[in-house]
Amino acid sequence: MAEANEPDVASLSFEQALAELEKIVGRLERGDVALEESIAIYERGEALRARCDALLRQAEERVEKIRTGPDGAAAGVEPFDEA
Repeated sequence: MAEANEPDVASLSFEQALAELEKIVGRLERGDVALEESIAIYERGEALRARCDALLRQAEERVEKIRTGPDGAAAGVEPFDEA
């Protein structure tokens, strides 16, 4: 089963959540996990995936791109534009 002392998914950084998700995927791919444990770690994996997705969206919202002036020098920043 999933360990009771695992940190809350909401408290993990992107890097921590991704590393734990990679471990879960590896365990599931090996297929050496009992059915009940597979279900539990799959559910945690889904929560970790959602956490990573949310943190990436937050990061995209904060990204700014550098504007350059006619001389090529940095002239300021503007909000990230997904289009």
